[in-house]
Amino acid sequence: MSDVTESASDPRPDGGPSRGFSALRERPYADVLVVGGGINGLATFRDLAMQGVDVALVERSDFVSGASAASSHMIHGGIRYLENGEFRLVHEAVTERNALLRVAPHYVRPLQTTIPIFSTFSGVLSAPLRFLRHGGGAHRERGAALIKIGLVIYDSFSRGGGRVPRHTFRGRKRSLQELPELNPDVKYTATYWDASLHDPERLALDVLRDGRAAGDGKARAANYTGAAGTRDGKVVLRDTVSGEEVLFAASVVVNASGPWTDLTNLALGDPTRYMGGTKGSHIVLDHPELLAATRGRELFFENADGRIVLIYPLKGRVLVGTTDLEHDMRDPIVCTEEEVDYFIDLVGQVLPGIAVDRSQIVYRFSGVRPLPGHDDLAPGFVSRDYRIESAPLVGGDATVLSLVGGKWTTFRASGEHLADRALELLARPRRRSTKGVPIGGGKGFPTTERARQQWISGHADGLPRARVATLLDRYGTVATEVIAAIVDDVDDTGLEHVPGYSSAELRYLAAAEDVVHLEDLLLRRTSIAFVGAATDDAVREIAHTVGPVLGWDAARIAAETERGIAGVHAADAAWGEASAASR
Repeated sequence: MSDVTESASDPRPDGGPSRGFSALRERPYADVLVVGGGINGLATFRDLAMQGVDVALVERSDFVSGASAASSHMIHGGIRYLENGEFRLVHEAVTERNALLRVAPHYVRPLQTTIPIFSTFSGVLSAPLRFLRHGGGAHRERGAALIKIGLVIYDSFSRGGGRVPRHTFRGRKRSLQELPELNPDVKYTATYWDASLHDPERLALDVLRDGRAAGDGKARAANYTGAAGTRDGKVVLRDTVSGEEVLFAASVVVNASGPWTDLTNLALGDPTRYMGGTKGSHIVLDHPELLAATRGRELFFENADGRIVLIYPLKGRVLVGTTDLEHDMRDPIVCTEEEVDYFIDLVGQVLPGIAVDRSQIVYRFSGVRPLPGHDDLAPGFVSRDYRIESAPLVGGDATVLSLVGGKWTTFRASGEHLADRALELLARPRRRSTKGVPIGGGKGFPTTERARQQWISGHADGLPRARVATLLDRYGTVATEVIAAIVDDVDDTGLEHVPGYSSAELRYLAAAEDVVHLEDLLLRRTSIAFVGAATDDAVREIAHTVGPVLGWDAARIAAETERGIAGVHAADAAWGEASAASR
């Protein structure tokens, strides 16, 4: 049995606490308590577990259900951050991108990215002074010369460890030959390489899995468990399903709750004002014509308002985003109809011959970037770098470390920095580095076609080769456990309303991966909702498939079905309202 299986949620049909919460209640102390189960909290958890530290992690909702679940599905160096002078961040991000291509090749893959350019010199003189003007003044389009300078610098950061090709520039004629649906007013295109993140939630779950395995029983994690306050110098942990509470002691508390960092600190008695997050939304389109027009590459370009936006082929769909809007964390986090209009308009600007309308939207989502407070600075100019703030726990002896900022791309580095600060406070040495350590299903993942076919042949006993190939793509080498569960399940059958999945596969995920609500499975353990496959009939079928292994009776199955349908149809609104009210 895997470590993840051993740490899975109890069915708790009586509304009792999860196994994760029960483990914290049975031993209510650790050296370090991490609050926040997004990618940065999980990376810190994994790093500390690898150092042999007694570490616990709690997440108020489901793991990787907040800002980390609302990303643009990219691992990138942040070429546009060069305009703001953030060279340290870009260098670190490019280094981490190259490393993730090696240690997580099952989910992080090279991504060809093309920038359509409509002017030659615009912005060259103004860009170096943008940060001095705090984003003020009239917007000026980024021209070819400015983009060329940026790409040369960007390429230079990959020297000595580069994992992607260098950039290329094309004139109008060649650009339209390669991408004939582009706006004919295009003057140039610049093409460079970053990396795609095919399954952010599953990569985060791999990080969690690795942390638990490395901790050998001393690394505990519980979802649907929040830090509700302090009492007697300890943190009050509350199971958000059962309502049960426990006082938990730790020498160090790491606040990695992303855009909710100030609200978490407030719950702990310290009213900080570190954060100033901005909201970003996306839509997912089932649009074969638009998908074909991308020619398999991301289109990354400047909209008329100066915002950098993207059109991105992914999983047979097209991801379009993103916005950058000020947001109050007490308000629901939703993708508004105005944002949808914005996305439809931006597609028309760069691909004017392709019509897009709301009927082609199969999914939409929204999240708040965990940015630092920025007063009157325009959102697009706010630093994407991160820092760590330290303060004593009110009424106790513990130290609270708050992560301000943080990106998907740099999660290993930010987790390392937080772990180092915690180790320093504990007066403990670092045992090993997390650099170069494969993540989850990236360990032993076949990266050549020959190696891939050999892996499939070696795991095809009892399942068709095509099915094994699908599972390898879906889970990396962790697929060995999924395959074993499918083969051992005599009741395995294909699902009528969810092609490509079988009953045993979903039962395994539900039992082994901390699933508490049906939406955890639909939105985060699989891509069923993302690609628009979570129809009402599919949700009902899945609920009846996994309900028995989770101990759900008929009433609970009906309730989870209703909740799952609502969550899929309004994932951003449902999640945003619940999270804003509870943190």
